[in-house]
Order: sequence, then structure tokens, then C-alpha cells
Amino acid sequence: MGFLAERLSRKSASNFDVLRQIAGWGRTSATGKIVNVQTAIEVATVFACLRVRANGVAQVPLKLMRETPDGRSRLPAKDHPLYRILESQPNEWQTSFDYRQMLMFHLCLCGNAYSFINRSNRAGIMELIPFEPGCVTVKRADDFALSYEVRAANGSTQVFPAKAIWHVRGPSWNSWYGLEGVKLAREAIGLAMATEEQQARMQRNGVRASGTYSVEGTLGDTKYKELKAWIDQEMGGVENTGKAMVLDRGAKWLNTSMTGVDAQTLETRRFQVEEMCRQLGVNPIMIFAESKNTTYASAGQMFLAHVVHTLAPDYTMLEQSIYVNLLTESDREDGLYADFVEEGLLRGSAVETKDVLLGYSNGGLMTPNEARAKLDMNPDPDPASDKLRIPANITGSVPSAAPVKQATDLTFNVDAGFGDQITRNVTWLRNDKRSIIGATEIITREKKNPVKVTP
Repeated sequence: MGFLAERLSRKSASNFDVLRQIAGWGRTSATGKIVNVQTAIEVATVFACLRVRANGVAQVPLKLMRETPDGRSRLPAKDHPLYRILESQPNEWQTSFDYRQMLMFHLCLCGNAYSFINRSNRAGIMELIPFEPGCVTVKRADDFALSYEVRAANGSTQVFPAKAIWHVRGPSWNSWYGLEGVKLAREAIGLAMATEEQQARMQRNGVRASGTYSVEGTLGDTKYKELKAWIDQEMGGVENTGKAMVLDRGAKWLNTSMTGVDAQTLETRRFQVEEMCRQLGVNPIMIFAESKNTTYASAGQMFLAHVVHTLAPDYTMLEQSIYVNLLTESDREDGLYADFVEEGLLRGSAVETKDVLLGYSNGGLMTPNEARAKLDMNPDPDPASDKLRIPANITGSVPSAAPVKQATDLTFNVDAGFGDQITRNVTWLRNDKRSIIGATEIITREKKNPVKVTP
């Protein structure tokens, strides 16, 4: 009952928070700090990592695409009701950015994200209504069928079948419920909370270490209370920093705690930043954490590694979950699928965007007007802008149907001493009319004496 009494004595804790703690939803770390979603998200490093992953998923366009039966064309399925829900507005009060950002917060912290699928028999999916993970209880029957018990704000509950809930789960051990990120990172987050609180308390005391005030003789209860009150008033707090301490009656001050340097406080806090980044799968450079190993040359590769190893798995996870849970069998047969357009990540660099689009258009991968559409520019009315530019060094020239007539008599202006060399060159080149003309122009420009070469 000591734990319950402690929790009830805290004015900031509601009865529901106490019940959640008893049930194990919030757990105490080895440092004594209670780690749950609310306390974990208040840690700066945790929130920064969540924001990086959530924004990486939310800022990239999410579109519903349709692949043609022959597999040669892929076009946005704007006629499907799910297109608007995924691309711009999943419900009445959230944008697609807001919804996906919240979805990633739920996934990273709780390992699960839940949304009610509001379907209509005629119009299909009309909206996605998110639930807080702590309000949903997942149950699996003996036949492996899943059901979801959702608790409302007024305490009432309702059970939904699996087809009515879009359940996105992170890494899972039992295949139907995601592992809780806060629970797995409890010790790392708890140590970060403890070191931050320790530093805050030291600042409140004027960055002064605790110690013992020793005097000669014996102090009664009254003198002890008076002396303690005097020390707290005259020497404690930030406002007394820098003041001299006057001791009498042969008093001595003995330190009983380590300084921040001795305790390696900065090193501990820096290591905890890296530890929480490992738990949440984010490179420290993405949250602006200082690293001695980071250089200007390696920064670009680290940003690329973030896209490949952090964001790409999130994209694939959500794309496959949408394909399985939000599309019907007829939709899948029609070639519909969800697609994150990673090109949205290039919006932060105008130079890279320009280089990529120029490479695509000049390399024959897209037309100039398609490249202009990527920049929200109006199409060029020139018909040539709707055609692919195939590089000449890839296709070559179109061979002539008629055989090339061999040269019969060529005259070059050369020095007398180079007659044999020019004869051999012409013999090798004369089967290609263009090559002969090129050789003739070069040699005529540099040589003087005429020499007649007959094939």
C-alpha cells in the first residue's frame, strides 16, 4: 500500500493515472523515475526523435495509385474515395500531415496505432477516426480472430471487429500486438530523467554541492533549526550565488557530494542521448546532437542512411498495411496500391531538385512537362515538351537503307613525308563516309602539300 499512498499523495496524479500505474502501463525504472508515455515525451531527446520520424512520414506525399493491367502505366486513382483520405483529409478535424504525424507518435511510443474505419456500403471508406492506444484493448480468440475493446472518455466501452479497425503495429513478438517502445526504453529514458532532475536541483541550489556544517559543542533543537533556516536563507538558491559564507564557533564545511565534473554528468547525459536514439532508431545527427565523428563529407551519407534505414521501413510498413486493411479485394484486383513519393524529401534542396529533374528529363526518364509538374509549374505549350529526350549517345544514328558508296578519289593537303601514314588511314576509314569527311577537314586545315590517294 506504500506505492498507492505515494501516488495518491501527488496532487498532479489523477485516479486514472494511478490505476494505469498499478496495471503496469507506466513502470518505474531503476532510478526510481516513473516512465510512461506522458513522462517519456517530456524528455527532449525522446520528443526530438519522435518528431524526426513522424515528420519524415508526414511530409512525404501519400497517394493512391492505379497500375494498368499490362503493368506499363501507373496513374493517381483520384476517382477512388480513399485517395482524398490518404492524400489530404482523413477526417473532419485533421489533415493528412496531422494524422500521419500522430500515427507515428503512437507507433514509436506504444508500438500500436488504431483508427476506426468509417465505411459506407455505397461510398466505401469515408473517414479514419484515430483512437489513443491506451484506450484500446486487443483480444484474440481461440480461432485467432481479433477484436478491439475501445473505452470512451465517459468510461463506456464498445467492442469492434477486426475489419472495423485499422491496426498498424510496429515490431511484434506475438504477431498481433506491437512491442511498446516506452517499456523497452524504460531504463534509458529513466536515467535521462534522473540526471536532468539532478542538474535542475543543483541549479536551484545555486550550483552548490551538498555538505555538512560542523560546529564545536552541542546544538539543541532550537539552535539547530535556527542555524538550518539561516543557511537556507542566506546561502541557498540561485539568488545567493557568489556570496561569502561566514562561519563562527569554529565551524567547518565538509562536502559530502561529488561535483558535476567528478560525477561525469555531461558525459552521462551525452551518452543517454545516443542510447535513446538507438532505441528509437534515429541517427543522433538528425536531432542536432553533437558528434566528433561527423564531418561535412560524411553528413550527406548520414542523411541518406536516415532515409534508407529509418524512413524507408516506415514507408513500406504503412504501404503494406493500407494495401491489406483499407483496400478491398476488388480494389487490389483493379491494381490499386498506396505509394509514398520519396521525392518530397528533395524539397529542402533546390540544387538537388534541379539536378535530379534535369537528369530525368535529359536522360529520357520523363518529359520536360512532367518535370515541370514536379515543381507545380504550368506545362510548356511546345509539343516537343511532351516527348522524351533520348540521348544520342545511347540510341546512335539511324542507319541508312542504301549502302554507302565508297570514295574513289580523295585529295589531301599533307606534307610529303606523311604520304604512307595518310594512305593507311584512308584505307581504314573510307568505308564510313562521315569519318572520311571528318578526317579530310582536319588534315586539310593542318597540312599544305597536296597528295592524291586512290583507293
